[in-house]
Amino acid sequence: MLQRFIPLLCMTFFICLFIVLMQFLWRYLDDLVGKGLDIGLIGELFFYAALTMVPQALPLAVLLASLMTFGNLGEKFELTAMKAAGISLIRIMRPLIIFMTLIAIGAFFFQNNVLPIAQTKMWTLLFSMRQKSPEVEIPEKAFYDQIPGINLYIDHKNKETGMLYDLILYDVSKGFDNSRIILADSAKLSFTEDKTHLFLQLYQGEMFENLRDQSLGNNASKNMPFRRESFPAKDSYIVFDANFNRMDDSVMRDQYVGKDVLQLRQSIDSIGHRLDSIGDIYGTELKNQKLLNVSSTYDAALKAEQSAASDPIDIDSLFGNPPSQAASYINLAVSKAKRQKQDFEYKTLILKEEAKLMRRHDIELQRRFTLSFACLVFFFVGAPLGAIIKKGGIGTPLVISVFLFIVYFIFDNMGYKMARDGKMIVWQGIWMSSAIMLPLGIFVTYKAMGDSAVFNTDAYTAFFNKLRGRRPKRSLSLKEVVITEVEQEKAISMIDSLEKTADVSQDTTNRLNTLIDYLSNTRDIRMIRLLNRLPFEVTKRTLPQVKETLALMKGLTDGTITEIPGDNSSES
Repeated sequence: MLQRFIPLLCMTFFICLFIVLMQFLWRYLDDLVGKGLDIGLIGELFFYAALTMVPQALPLAVLLASLMTFGNLGEKFELTAMKAAGISLIRIMRPLIIFMTLIAIGAFFFQNNVLPIAQTKMWTLLFSMRQKSPEVEIPEKAFYDQIPGINLYIDHKNKETGMLYDLILYDVSKGFDNSRIILADSAKLSFTEDKTHLFLQLYQGEMFENLRDQSLGNNASKNMPFRRESFPAKDSYIVFDANFNRMDDSVMRDQYVGKDVLQLRQSIDSIGHRLDSIGDIYGTELKNQKLLNVSSTYDAALKAEQSAASDPIDIDSLFGNPPSQAASYINLAVSKAKRQKQDFEYKTLILKEEAKLMRRHDIELQRRFTLSFACLVFFFVGAPLGAIIKKGGIGTPLVISVFLFIVYFIFDNMGYKMARDGKMIVWQGIWMSSAIMLPLGIFVTYKAMGDSAVFNTDAYTAFFNKLRGRRPKRSLSLKEVVITEVEQEKAISMIDSLEKTADVSQDTTNRLNTLIDYLSNTRDIRMIRLLNRLPFEVTKRTLPQVKETLALMKGLTDGTITEIPGDNSSES
């Protein structure tokens, strides 16, 4: 079993990892393209990204590999042979259960020890790449604005020599009041050796520059006349750092993505204490704040003990003042209420940010355990399901795996967002997807151990028809060859006996089925139509119908009736 399972697990794992890496590439493609990054640097980023994507790829690989393994065994009847030899499904799965337990333990240590380092390195590299200046590639007949403070336009260029022709340069790096415009017939652009400046060689051009009058100060609205310069050749340096500057990863290590279980628990405790202390301080301030000279703890029993200076203000006396003075008091009160509202909103925002930070730490803490549990759950879904479906290869297992994983991913993403936003308790949101898949694993394992036909469409159709009150109908027809002819006296005796003693019991149902088997050899199409009216089981609901049909059958057999009520067929 291990020889069959391990190669499939390795193959499916690398396939799934490649797929999620392609998703990562498309997501951050704009941050990587056009930066002139070294191939080794991109390879390092993808290595750390691959380690970060393991929690997404491993459960899907386990599900797909277990489906393929047991599907191949079922398709080649090896699973049937082992069961025929007295080996139960759990015993067949035992080596893989032990192996998956070891993988789950290893997944926990990977999540706790390797993943924080990989996430720290990956996000540090990605942020450093985002801040790197793009590679200078000036297009023809279009303005290029990727150089800070510079807009550059060229009519055409020589790709072999690197010469730029009919150049227009707008330099606003010192502000629009001190802008500079350069026109040149040709130019050549290159980097300095340290790649911190652009070296621009200009030929046969003119320069126009505004000269701001510094003596008028920053508030001056007038500029001095611009300066015009013609030149046969001119060199210009432009500040442009093209080097890759790697950020220090110590900042990222202090974030929740770079901590292990112990550090996350310590951070959650410290953030919780800080959140409680801030809440207590804000609550005390709000409780002790007086409105209209009345504190929130004002009580009628204490009114007699208060001095006259602390008595509540008589609001009605406010409107006895002149209108202008009353309006100023009201405006002052409104502005004070607005300031207090803004203060409360600011304090609420601080508390929300602290609570959100604690939830993010708690989410990372819970995710240190979910990968291990998800691997076990997906194995107990995939292995029994493969034994039931009995389809090998990669076609059917891939379709089922993708469908199940999409369901898991949707609930996992939904639970994560609800836990992050505080709409659900963190552990409930993070474990929601695993809790939904666990009953499925228990169900298919139970069915596979009992060799139940989970995918028998007839059984499900009958079940839903029973729920809707629709009962299955018989579909008897005239036999082309009748071996046992129906005897009239025997048929009348059986019908009469059953009609007199019919009740809601299993014995009546068995006798009815015996009668139907005997009368199905009739050569009368009318009798066949009456037999098709009889139900498969005698219940309180169907008993009147059974008795009525038996009476019609008796009359048709002894010749007392020739036509069946409700039968509009013209066949005889």
